[in-house]
Amino acid sequence: MRNFIVVLILGCMLTGCQNKTDKTMDNSSVKAPFEWDAATIYFMLTDRFNNGDTSNDNNFGRTKETGVLRGFEGGDIKGVTQKIKAGYFTDLGVNAIWMTPIVEQIHGGTDEGTGLSYGFHGYWTKDWTNLDPDFGTKADLKELIEVAHSKGIRIVLDAVINHRGPVTEQDPVWPESWVRTGPACDYHDFDSTVSCTLVENLPDIRTESNEVVELPPQLIAKWKAEGRYEKEVAELDAFFEQTGYPRAPRFYIMKWLADYITEFGIDGYRVDTVKHTEPYVWREFRKVVDTAFAQFKTEHPDKVLDDNGFYLVGEVYNYAISNEKAFDFGDRKVNYFDKAFNQLINFEFKWNAQQMDYESMFVKYDSILHNDLKDYSVLNYLSSHDDGQPFDPMREKPFESANRLLLTQGAAQIYYGDESARVLHADGATGDANLRTFMNWDDIESNPTTKAILSHWQLLGRFRANHPAVGAGRHKMISQSPYVFSRTYVNGDFKEAVVIGLNLEKGKKIIPVGKAFPERMNLHDAYSNTTVTVENGNVILNNEYSMVLLELAHDSK
Repeated sequence: MRNFIVVLILGCMLTGCQNKTDKTMDNSSVKAPFEWDAATIYFMLTDRFNNGDTSNDNNFGRTKETGVLRGFEGGDIKGVTQKIKAGYFTDLGVNAIWMTPIVEQIHGGTDEGTGLSYGFHGYWTKDWTNLDPDFGTKADLKELIEVAHSKGIRIVLDAVINHRGPVTEQDPVWPESWVRTGPACDYHDFDSTVSCTLVENLPDIRTESNEVVELPPQLIAKWKAEGRYEKEVAELDAFFEQTGYPRAPRFYIMKWLADYITEFGIDGYRVDTVKHTEPYVWREFRKVVDTAFAQFKTEHPDKVLDDNGFYLVGEVYNYAISNEKAFDFGDRKVNYFDKAFNQLINFEFKWNAQQMDYESMFVKYDSILHNDLKDYSVLNYLSSHDDGQPFDPMREKPFESANRLLLTQGAAQIYYGDESARVLHADGATGDANLRTFMNWDDIESNPTTKAILSHWQLLGRFRANHPAVGAGRHKMISQSPYVFSRTYVNGDFKEAVVIGLNLEKGKKIIPVGKAFPERMNLHDAYSNTTVTVENGNVILNNEYSMVLLELAHDSK
């Protein structure tokens, strides 16, 4: 393990600040604002995180033997709520939770050469208007959001507009006016990425169509059997009358997804398979979700967390921050940010973490985020549910992983188990199934090494949550040896400076803080629970820890 030290210091960001009574550095009466650009978002496969209700584990006859890790394993909404109540996410500094889709999945399974697979991952939609009982009920979702919001945690659901689930005996194909069943995409240019099916037997929604279509007969029959056909149709009639949109396939789905905003008050959507759908679809989706969020805020002012707008982050597969705003299909470049997404998932981050030193990474991200991507950001990650080349597949660098992910500018995606070194491999599993093992709660409870790893992630995560300068501030190196840098951040009346030092030795540590703090400022090291004072422009600590987290001591605020 590499030795490192991190010093996070909240204080005066103005070089002219000379004494502890200077009001420009006193944030004691100003709450640190939440910024999506500095968010720490915990991403989980809902089915693989925590089983809070074993009574909902078997539905729709999904009982056939599956390939390894290709079936439902019991994780559900109640399980997530339990962990929120227990303080697991708060302890980790998480301020948003993103769950894989929880809408009703196809009832049957498919065999693509890896054994039978069911839609445990949530991306094989059967009905956007209903939750899958394996994940829970709408009452469960309502409780989840209320509990999360009570702790300042936002809920991000996963939106799929591009496709439905595979065709099975239990899940017949929808009419051609709704879906195309071929050709399969070959991804060599824009058209062969958009006007096609992602893979064989994954019906593609005709998102390009403006033709008026009736509801699929399969959906009509389902809703009538469930006794809610009239209600659903009446709501659709009202939506189309109010908006003036044509009754085209994409607008039906947008309405169904917007209902989770107006009914439950979710805070955002992570949008699946963005580049496989026409770019204008996402500008339309932005208008729909913004309208729905404004309606929710008007009708439920007591349930609004802050003034932030609705959050949209897009999965444009292989988008890299180096692309800035332009994703290149080879024959066409597309800007998915403007009038659509707050952020895109940054597929480049794991490679930067492997190939670049800290300063080179931080300078790169500072330059792009505060210039070409100004007013937008990226969501960085090191592992995920469908990336077969994670940063640390064998979990040999869990401490560096935390440092890289949580100290780099932009939003940070913790994939469930990153913080506990969950093994990304299972005997007999193939492909992405290896990335989807069940959360390793037993290790967290009983393994001392796992506990130490989790503690490190928790300490960094809480500081990141408390100090938006870490994710959204400007970067500047103070000293190369020892390596020390600052992040400065201003948002209205809230101002802070953060000073971070990496790779210092255990024992006595002398950390220059430059002009970030005046002389005699009292600071608190949260890692060793020690109070220290700035002397001669330095902070001096002497302990066995290789990490230091300093903040303004209580009596200095």
